[in-house]
Amino acid sequence: MARREYSRAELRGKLLPHVQADADSEQLQSVNLDALLDDLIARGWLSDVRAATQLMHVKRSRFGTQRITHELRQKGIAEELISDALPDLKESELAAACEVWQRKFGALPQDDKEKARQIRFLQSRGFALNVILQALRLVEAEG
Repeated sequence: MARREYSRAELRGKLLPHVQADADSEQLQSVNLDALLDDLIARGWLSDVRAATQLMHVKRSRFGTQRITHELRQKGIAEELISDALPDLKESELAAACEVWQRKFGALPQDDKEKARQIRFLQSRGFALNVILQALRLVEAEG
């Protein structure tokens, strides 16, 4: 927990295998783990909001909105937190796509095959097709 923020669901998944599991008390120990997580949240040591904010900040320079949203869901972040973050992600998506394109390619595609390769790469990073096409037009206009 000292290196990065964890969501409640993510930390629960990490700790659950380490809980002493007996056939009789497995459910009781799961309740104790949930109580521990509730205590960590009450003390402010565990926060889904901080976990989501940190993940978005770290991933924004390399990935698009679709990929970041997918990772947030995988980490157990609540849908309302994700939907609250979407406007900020979408606002900076074009700049992020241009930055990723510049780092990876730096030169406009010379033919349709190269253009398709660049588009596929950006799509694999989670950028929407309309954002990718806007980024390519923007780079072309600047060049």
